[in-house]
Amino acid sequence: MSHCKFRSSGTDHQTYCNPEKWLGKQIFNFHSRTIVNQRYIITRTHTELDLCCQEQVERFFAKERPEYVFLAAAKVGGIIANQSALADFMYENMILEMNVIHSAWKNGCKKLEFLGSSCIYPRLASQPMSESCLLTGSLESTNEAYALAKIAGLKYCEYLNRQYGTDFISVMPTNLYGPNDNYHQEHSHVLPALIRRFHEAKEARLSSVTCWGDGSPLREFLYVDDLANLCVYLMNTYSGNETVNAGIGKELTIKELAKLVAKVIGYEGDILWDTSRPNGTPRKLLDVSKATQLGWTYKTELEEGIRLSYEDFINNPMRAE
Repeated sequence: MSHCKFRSSGTDHQTYCNPEKWLGKQIFNFHSRTIVNQRYIITRTHTELDLCCQEQVERFFAKERPEYVFLAAAKVGGIIANQSALADFMYENMILEMNVIHSAWKNGCKKLEFLGSSCIYPRLASQPMSESCLLTGSLESTNEAYALAKIAGLKYCEYLNRQYGTDFISVMPTNLYGPNDNYHQEHSHVLPALIRRFHEAKEARLSSVTCWGDGSPLREFLYVDDLANLCVYLMNTYSGNETVNAGIGKELTIKELAKLVAKVIGYEGDILWDTSRPNGTPRKLLDVSKATQLGWTYKTELEEGIRLSYEDFINNPMRAE
């Protein structure tokens, strides 16, 4: 039985099935606990396999013929990265996911799990957002290109199931964070950006830190190990066309998050807000009742997850892509 994992790389399309990086590593770890012989887990670096190249992907699947595929690869980033590269975000995400999903079907993959994003849901969707609210309203403009690409991948899995009887599923994570996150000053997501900002302010003994926006948006955060656990759980237990939300079902404002990150890091200066920077979607909270009913729940509380993330940040080379 062979398992293949493609992981997310950060702000470029360095899409790997490399277990040594972020979500791919966590899924690898969970599988390794149950698979005696790890040779059944197939891995590639981006140097070895570019998922945006259809010929390379087709050749890989024809040769390796993996039975189970976790597709976590994507070109990702924060608001600034999304707004500055709209075409790149749409093209690279759509082409890599279509290459992998199509080749998986063409080569008889038993099951594929596609990871999307909570940004696929309408900007002003009823909260908490259930899986059924997909395509019921307009998307958030700051990451619309990325969201449309993810919706296309999700729907392609559904259409293959309906037309050809495949067993391709999808999971929609909320905001993720954890060890080996991307800490780029402009391209990273909010939580790793705050960790880096407060750490550097503490080291430089700055009297204040300026954060983007006004701090009012509400967000939910899921620790990467918990998502990896859910991915493996769903691969073993779930089949269906409707996606499954992945989150904790709890939210806080960005202002509250900033204070919590400052507390964990030990920064005691003032926190200021640059309201010329965009806020993004006003609220994003997932309805996780479906995952709960399927028998899964998260384990890592936010403060503990931030502490673990910060330990990794200060003890390992910083990734900033």
